[in-house]
Amino acid sequence: MTSPTVTAPLPTPDLSPDLAAARWATRAQFFALGFLSGSWGVHVPSAKAHFQLSAGELSVALFSAALGAVLCLTRAGSVVNALGPRRVVMLGGAIACAALAVLLLPTSFAALIVLMLVFGGSTALFDVSINAEGALLEKRSGRKVMSGFHGMWSAGGMAGAGLGALMLRADVAPLHQLLLMTALALAIVLVAQRGMLKQEQADPADREAQATGSRRPKGTLLLLGALGVSGLLAEGAIYDWSVLWMQQDLGQTPALSAMAYAAFAASMAANRFAGDWLRTHIPAARMMAISGTVAAAAMAVSLWVRDPWVALVAFVVVGAGLANLVPIIFMAASHVPGVPAAAGIATVSSLGYIGFVAGPPLIGAVAQATSLSGGMWVVVVALLLQALGARWLPK
Repeated sequence: MTSPTVTAPLPTPDLSPDLAAARWATRAQFFALGFLSGSWGVHVPSAKAHFQLSAGELSVALFSAALGAVLCLTRAGSVVNALGPRRVVMLGGAIACAALAVLLLPTSFAALIVLMLVFGGSTALFDVSINAEGALLEKRSGRKVMSGFHGMWSAGGMAGAGLGALMLRADVAPLHQLLLMTALALAIVLVAQRGMLKQEQADPADREAQATGSRRPKGTLLLLGALGVSGLLAEGAIYDWSVLWMQQDLGQTPALSAMAYAAFAASMAANRFAGDWLRTHIPAARMMAISGTVAAAAMAVSLWVRDPWVALVAFVVVGAGLANLVPIIFMAASHVPGVPAAAGIATVSSLGYIGFVAGPPLIGAVAQATSLSGGMWVVVVALLLQALGARWLPK
């Protein structure tokens, strides 16, 4: 006869109006950050044309944004703990909007590099601050909310890209587009920050950890960062290579090939909105293990069968498998004893971001030595690492 399982008591839900307002405000901030990302993404060709960049120079500019983000992430946790997410959202959001708004005003390559460094660093500050707020809201409310927040980021990205595409079709000048889109994003940031939690409402455990300077052994955060690396490596690879793989290796038309990216992005967004319900009913480690295994199997089948419709289904499954990776590891990082939530999230973000940036060039290197299909097997390996590593996910 087995002993009954003893479960830890759930936190007492906080149903105060302030907390409800903060949840809506944080949803809006995630949407604003996604909107900025989508706005920049659709105007990468505009920047290339404005500055008359070669492919190599464009790569340097994109790397500068990534470098700015990684450099800023090394201090983002301390900044958020010192000032509070609400103030850092205003700071990071305003700087990011300003950098993107004036991006097409100068003409020198040096100015572009500086603006990319600033844009990458400020969006990293923005990102850590709203994730720290989201982690605190999930703790306070006693209910899962983080996946839905990241769903709003996905929705904002699609809205920014969609609005940019519409204005490009209407022949609105790219500079005017960026001015309008950043003004909209800044308005959302400034209005929504009014509903966010004030600094004195921060987690007492975070304040104590920040004051004492205590730190958890690095192994826990490194493990979470490694899980982030594997998942975000796969995500970055799909974003950058899926369309070209469909077109080049499977011989499909540009229109059908573009559906690969669309299927993946739509699946990510839909499964993030469903993610809070799933995380409520399925333990995080089990959910990550199942998601990684199924996604790896789907991607492997598509590479073996080489059928476009099988591939599209595979991209939907991979999107579902990766959708809730970031919410799961960020919440785990925010619970590491002795480490403030923002510091844990910043550490995991910086490691995971390296995977996101390194994934596309890694696949390119493998593709150069073999083929693009050979390079895409890197995605399968990354997904399997996610599934295998889930067993060590801290409870």
